[in-house]
Amino acid sequence: MALKDCYGRPLLNLRIALTQDCNLRCSFCHMEGEGIGESSSVKEMTADEIIRVVRIASGLGISRIKLTGGEPLLRKDIIEIVKGIAAISGILDFSMTTNGTLLFSVAEELCANGLKRVNISLPTLDNEVYSKLTGNDLSYVLEGVKKAVGVRFNPVKLNMLVLKGVNDDGVSEMVMFAAETGSVLQLIELEPINISYDYYSTFHKPLDAYERILQSKAVRVETRKFMQNRRIYHLPNVKVEVIHPIENSEFCMHCTRLRITSDGKLKPCLMRNDNLVDLLTPLRNGASDRELEELFRQANMKRQPYTAITN
Repeated sequence: MALKDCYGRPLLNLRIALTQDCNLRCSFCHMEGEGIGESSSVKEMTADEIIRVVRIASGLGISRIKLTGGEPLLRKDIIEIVKGIAAISGILDFSMTTNGTLLFSVAEELCANGLKRVNISLPTLDNEVYSKLTGNDLSYVLEGVKKAVGVRFNPVKLNMLVLKGVNDDGVSEMVMFAAETGSVLQLIELEPINISYDYYSTFHKPLDAYERILQSKAVRVETRKFMQNRRIYHLPNVKVEVIHPIENSEFCMHCTRLRITSDGKLKPCLMRNDNLVDLLTPLRNGASDRELEELFRQANMKRQPYTAITN
């Protein structure tokens, strides 16, 4: 049975940042809410440590694991990590968020070793815009998307962060691309995390207008109860999810997540860094499984809706 926090919210999801390293330089990246520091492989959990932690999490009722970064595919031991996690009983959903630039060459092996689905960051289909946003070439990502669909990850989700005056005129094109490739599109609203106020005020664009259009075209609208009540719009030939900023009350009151930072700390809330629970130090000092379980319980009780402390 899943742990519940003081607000009655079940703990179902664990997001593990495998590294802070990334081969892109996206100005909008929130880095899973981590403080920006120097990358060091010494501070990253090893494959064995990650697998052990997931096994403990599974024993506490956490059934959904997502690997994130940085860029998780920069880990040279990524296949070992995936294979080890996939072998743990009780894991019902196992996915990865990636920028997709390195996906083409490893998608088949990831799938064969137990990864179930991928989220691929794709802010635009315009190569010039993509290059300005990320410093890389769009073609690598498009190859990765097609390969991911081809090896039958289910589903392949395209994460489109909508930025005012940058890519907000490309949503319709992205909907068509998702339909053509058999992907699911996620429209994501910019978060005020690890970016300046000026950046946020310049590029933030509410998704309400897009949502009204999707509502008018949808044949069915689904609400994901354990994913912050976000809506999925089932259009005739494609699904589109809409993700509003997490600091709204609807998102926070339905949060089921706990995070692990790239340096091995349990992070109860994306928006905060003042209530972390160190997992890696006890782990490397010989902590027993029961002692590590207690750290998970401590972190879970620190979970609270961000809106409850800011309003």
